[in-house]
Amino acid sequence: MLGLVALLALTGCSGSEPVTGAPAGPTDAPSTPVASRQTPAEAERTMASLRRVDDLPLYEMTYVGDYDAQAGLDRPTPSPVGCSLFAALGDRDRPLFARNFDWDPNPAMVLRTDPPDGYASVSLVDISYLGLGADPTGDRRLLDAPLLPFDGMNERGLAVGLAADDNARAEPVPGLPRVGSVRILRLVLDEAATVAEAVRVFQRYNLDFEGGPPLHYLLADETGASAVVEFVDGRMRVQPGGGSWQALTNVPVVDVPEQRRRDDRRYRVLAEALTAAHGRLDAPAALELLDDVRQGHTRWSVTYGLRSGEVRVVTATGGRREYRLPPA
Repeated sequence: MLGLVALLALTGCSGSEPVTGAPAGPTDAPSTPVASRQTPAEAERTMASLRRVDDLPLYEMTYVGDYDAQAGLDRPTPSPVGCSLFAALGDRDRPLFARNFDWDPNPAMVLRTDPPDGYASVSLVDISYLGLGADPTGDRRLLDAPLLPFDGMNERGLAVGLAADDNARAEPVPGLPRVGSVRILRLVLDEAATVAEAVRVFQRYNLDFEGGPPLHYLLADETGASAVVEFVDGRMRVQPGGGSWQALTNVPVVDVPEQRRRDDRRYRVLAEALTAAHGRLDAPAALELLDDVRQGHTRWSVTYGLRSGEVRVVTATGGRREYRLPPA
């Protein structure tokens, strides 16, 4: 492993209405992992690394060895709704990426991966989508956790996250393989070092929104570049960031005037604060801004330092964790 070092400093997405009930799909999850390309010893080391660190409950796990990020690629992935995200220039020109994940009260996990043919990354996973409950200890379905990052950052400082967009519609392009709307994040984290490369990863696949709400995506990299990927009238469209920040909630942004975007309360709160700060927020200030737009069903808030490699996670139960993803 490239040494994704936890700084064990324990100080602890949907629209405007909470969602209830279990998310569709976990009961259909395979009982045995489909992605693992590990030796038996690597699988055992991965399972042994699991530990509970928060009462959310939040777990940590380090995946040892290889996995097939395209295993079962055409199987649809149920998707969460909502969330609030932004990318900003950051304090002292150190870009950051921040997001609230708003969804059902499910267990989550901070996952560290370092595939032999891809970039090392740290990501957050809602493990209920693997069919797992509050205590996943010993369940080998954890070995498929790399397939379901809901947000994350890789060693090159590329970050990605998702949010619901009820207006999105993706029509298939003949000849392209189909990929689940959450799985695409794993492919981006493994393969892309820049926003431009991440966009090209999206362009290689047909996204499947079956089993969950349609989504749009925010990308950002260590240069300060960012972009929103949306699906408008069936076609993929990209809205590059044009200033010191770019935000995303549950309203379309491609070809939508800024004032109309601000009709959404959470987007407006983010936009006004980021504009006033000229996008120059450090991680603590970014977490405070996320707190301003948190909802009753916000499960976690996270910031990714795209140059520093620092990751800060705050959960709904008040737990705080810090990690560092060293540069390559």
